[in-house]
This record gives sequence, structure tokens and C-alpha cells, in this order.
Amino acid sequence: MTPALSDKSTTGSFAAGAFAAHLAGRGAAPAWWLDRKREAHARFAGLPLPGRTDEGWRFSNLAGLTLDGFALPGASDARAAAATPDFGLKPAATLVFANNRPIPVGSPAADLAAQGVVFAPLSEALIRHGELLRRHFMAQPQRLGSEKFAALHTAFVGDGAFIYVPRGVEIAGPLVVHHLAEGPGAAVFPHTLVVAEENSSVTVIDRFASVGDDAHLAVGANDLYAGHGARITYVGVQDWSRRTLSFQLNSTIVRRDARVQALNLHLGGRQARHESMSQLQAPGGFSEMLALTVAGKDQEFDQRTLQMHQAPNTKSDLLYKNALQDNARTIFSGLIVVDPDAQKTDAYQSNRNLMLSEDAEASSLPGLEIQANDVRCTHGATTSRIDPEQEFYLKARGIPPAVADELLIFGFFEEVLNRLASDDLHAALREMIRSNFKP
Repeated sequence: MTPALSDKSTTGSFAAGAFAAHLAGRGAAPAWWLDRKREAHARFAGLPLPGRTDEGWRFSNLAGLTLDGFALPGASDARAAAATPDFGLKPAATLVFANNRPIPVGSPAADLAAQGVVFAPLSEALIRHGELLRRHFMAQPQRLGSEKFAALHTAFVGDGAFIYVPRGVEIAGPLVVHHLAEGPGAAVFPHTLVVAEENSSVTVIDRFASVGDDAHLAVGANDLYAGHGARITYVGVQDWSRRTLSFQLNSTIVRRDARVQALNLHLGGRQARHESMSQLQAPGGFSEMLALTVAGKDQEFDQRTLQMHQAPNTKSDLLYKNALQDNARTIFSGLIVVDPDAQKTDAYQSNRNLMLSEDAEASSLPGLEIQANDVRCTHGATTSRIDPEQEFYLKARGIPPAVADELLIFGFFEEVLNRLASDDLHAALREMIRSNFKP
């Protein structure tokens, strides 16, 4: 049965009244943007929350998906802007968003603007680059189960980062975007849209973090578009509070001879779901999908992926690694789809879980759907505990058990971190893991 618009069990604090108030503050936005928001809110209100018969939510804790208790927050104070580490890197430019609003952190780099690079809030890009947003913002339908939350995001997104790299431009340093939530029950909707034109190159770091340990709702999305021959390196660092309910939805488009490397580091959240969909639409395209998860206490990390090969001579490589402590749970469900015309596809998918506790639980569901006959596709999942000999070796040298676990986790993660071309970025991610490690 389709729920009514006022049904609090599915809309929570995001029913018609809250949406009307949100829309009233968007008066300067283009008509198409407002129409898209109205359509999205209607979809959100009309869709039920996931149920136990939904295959896309198999193994998930559905009881924790309530939207009650969350609402759009007021403006954040100056503390949010101060909570933005530089990771030991030298960013080409930085944007900060706190409670869905941009926070001034200085002027954009003049050399980027001179090359035609756009690195600006979505609210600005709507006015100056509306056609690009119209073409690429949430342009791909969700296929992995979170259609209701994708509609919620589109309906209530207030701002985010827009990155446009013109043809042939290569940006040396990373573009860093901080998405922050502050205050009890704050609902935030972070978004990053990257459009890299032909033969361009860019590295983007998205950081998602809470100011304090309050419970938050985070429903984020990012769109990555790599034009012919473009190179995008994307790193997402999810470090919400341990009481946060988080959804992050990714859509990647890879065109001819383009390469997208996306690495997502999962650290925070009470219950965090990450959906990633990559579409290889032209010959020579390559998508590398990487993830590292440190799961502790009673956290749940739910990862759903889709590798779509839609043209011949394309390649995708997925490697997701999870380290589980205490009562933590991880779920991985991945699917490789090869279209009938996508001959010479080369696709790889692997999920590996390192169990650091007898009470931790890891579920893995890798899958293939192949409609072409000249392909090379492999998939698999492994779940194992720490090698007793390695553990004994460390403890015999006086290393405390918690420190020994940390060292073994870093060894387990190195295979993924070594995929990064930048030594500085490699070191920065190691430090993020170390600083957030919860023994």
C-alpha cells in the first residue's frame, strides 16, 4: 500500500510542511531546479521505507532506518569552519559546507579560475552554470535500493560542491570539500558534482564529519563524469559521529579512454549505507572502485555496488576491504553486468573481510550477469580471522593486543592504499585511519 504524504513512518520530519519551508528559501533558483525538487519530494512521499522482502536490503538492519527525530538544522557556528584539517596535503582549493550551507574559507585559487576551472557551491553554479547541472546532477536513476533516500536528497539538498574542469586542464593539487553536521538531530544533504572534460585531470577529496557526537542524519550523493580521456581520482572520507544514520549514493560515468579511481574510507556512523554505481559507456574506459572500512562497537556498514559494462573493451576493478571489531557488522552486495555488445570486457570484483572479534559478522554477496560471450570476469569474497602466528609474533615482542590489531589492519589495508599514485595522499589516509582507530 502506498503511504500518504503525512505518514510519519516514511516521511519523518520531511513531510509537506517542512518541504514547503525549504522551497521557500530557494526563491533565486531556476524553475527547472524547483520543479525537480517538487517531483523528487512526491517520489519520496510515495515510496515506502525498505522492507524485509526487498532483495536490495538483504541482511540490513531495517529497524534502524527511521527518519523520526531528524530535521533541517539552523546555521552552524564558527566551530564548524575550524574543524577542517588539511590532512597534511596542500590543497589546490578548499570548500566547506556546514549544516547544508557554505562557510567562507578564503577566495578560490586565481590560477584555477584563469584556466576555466569552476570550484564553487551548487547555489552559485545554478545561476552561472545551470545547463551543466541540469545535465549531470543526479542524472542516473538509482538501481541499488535507495530510491526513496535519493529522492529525499534531491528534494532537500541545500548546497554542495560543483567542480568543472575544462578540456585539457590538469590540476596538480587536490580539491578538498568538507561536509559538516552540527547540532542534535541535524539532517544534512551533502553533494559533490564533478565534470571532467576531455583529457583533463583532477583529484577530489570529500570529507564527511560531525562536529561533536550528536546523532545526525546524512543523506549524501556524488556524481562523477569523466569525459573522453579524462582522469578523476576521488577519495571520500566518511567520519560522521558514531550515532549518525548515513546514506551515500555514488554515480560514475566513464567515457572513451577515461579513468576513474574512487576510494571510499568508512570510519563513522551508527548505521552507514554506501551505494556505488559505475557505468562504462565507451571503449577504453576504466573504473577502479576501492573501499576501506574500520568497523567497531555495534556499527553496521552496508555496501552495495554495480559495475555496468555498456561498451566493448572496457575494464573495471573493485576491491573492498573491511576490518571488523567487537559486534560490528558489514554487508557487501556487488554485481557486474555486461551488456550484449560489451565484448572484450575485463571485470574484477573482490570483497575481503578481516575478523578481529568472535562476535563480528560479515555478509558477502558477489554476483555476475553476463550477456556477452568474449569476456573475462571474476568475482569472489573471503572472510578470515587474524593469522594466529602473526598475532603471536607481535604479542611475543611485548606489543599490546590493541596495537597489534592496529598493525595487522594497516597491513591488510596496504593493498588498497598502494593503488594510489600520490604518496602524500597515501600517507594522509593512513593518518586518518590511525587517528580514528577505535580499539
